[in-house]
Amino acid sequence: MTRPAQFNRRAAIRSLVGGSLVMPGIVSELLAADAARSSANPIAPRLSLYPAKAKRVIFLYMSGGVSHLESFDYKPKLAADAGKKHNGRTLLGPQFKFARHGQCGTEISELFPHLAQHADDLCVIRSLKAEHFEHFQATTGIHTGSWTFKRPSIGSWVSYGLGTENQSLPSFVVLAPYLPYAGTQSWDSDFLPAAHQGIRVQPGDEPIRDLRRRAPSEEIQAGEMELLAKMNGLHLKERPNDSLLTGRMRAFETAFGMQSAMPEVLDLSKESNATLALYGLERGSTKGFAWQCLVARRLAERGVRFIELIDSGSSNNWDSHGKMEDHRPKAKNVDQAIAGLLTDLKGRGLLDDTLVVWTTEFGRTPHTDGPTGRSHHNSVFSSWLAGAGVRGGQAYGQSDDYGYDVAENLVHAHDFHATILHLLGLDHERLTYRHAGRDFRLTDVHGHIVKDILA
Repeated sequence: MTRPAQFNRRAAIRSLVGGSLVMPGIVSELLAADAARSSANPIAPRLSLYPAKAKRVIFLYMSGGVSHLESFDYKPKLAADAGKKHNGRTLLGPQFKFARHGQCGTEISELFPHLAQHADDLCVIRSLKAEHFEHFQATTGIHTGSWTFKRPSIGSWVSYGLGTENQSLPSFVVLAPYLPYAGTQSWDSDFLPAAHQGIRVQPGDEPIRDLRRRAPSEEIQAGEMELLAKMNGLHLKERPNDSLLTGRMRAFETAFGMQSAMPEVLDLSKESNATLALYGLERGSTKGFAWQCLVARRLAERGVRFIELIDSGSSNNWDSHGKMEDHRPKAKNVDQAIAGLLTDLKGRGLLDDTLVVWTTEFGRTPHTDGPTGRSHHNSVFSSWLAGAGVRGGQAYGQSDDYGYDVAENLVHAHDFHATILHLLGLDHERLTYRHAGRDFRLTDVHGHIVKDILA
């Protein structure tokens, strides 16, 4: 006897979505389809396991492999021995000048003059190690902790563990004009409930697919939503433990809220000229990393839990095989914008509870590849953290004299992930999800918190 009612309900939903109700593209990304999570609202805010310094993360990902030897890890011996043979390969000295900055005296390349002004805010990790030297696998690894198999991204794990503070916005947003090497896998929820998948936002006329309302007015659409909620409520009475249905109901509510909240986030018209200048953004422009950084600040202050910024895609990125001079325009695209973001967050009191992470998939070899370029190098590279819970003004770990291997205080990517989760009040060993007969976690069966960098 339930089949006709079920058919009528589904037919009505198809009619509403196909007509004017909500954006089907967003709904398809937000559906919480996993029955293992029975919460009616999978992205409801949840308490951390213990008091946390960070409430949210801004994850700055530099695609292609930034050279540690031209950014945050100066090697004077490599400079002195440039042109010599080492293990049959020709050493290439640092191609840019370094200088000490801040009271801490951290050495930073001339590529980042604006960021260098924040040296005392940065915790530079010079001993990061990953498990692969090919772009696809390395990109997947730094995002998911797995270099071989599909796994949920770190943003999805954070969303799963903490939910979001703003129910009209997703818990995990990705500002990505271009697809990175691993494509959407970089922000995929994989076996986690689909509500924790990252929602991609792109600059331009259609930042999110189907974001514009199709209804003649918000009032009409609200009425349609109310009708749908009543129909779903009646259906839920017949199957009160159907988490798939409750997840769908929440997905439509979030999508409806996004149609009001996200356009407001993306509307930079009320930002002052001083703020735009701070980021290096021209009024009305959505080009470059500056737009991404300013939107990230607006998302952060509106309660989005994890915000990732991807600076370039699988081409025209930091992959400087032929000449390291190619790093210069890449650095110019992000330097002032990132510095502006740190200044803006600090000025608004947001840096106290926002963790800013800057990373890449691997570094570059100390020896030449092209005439003045470097190849992929995962044995040691550099990243940095700033903000909530991090002791700024320090350089942690060391590579050897040429920058080939870790010489002191190795930080594996699993340790990197474990530390980020810790700063959010999440235990990387207890944040697990049952799938295919075993408990999975972001750090697999590895990972240690890097306690020496904590404030």
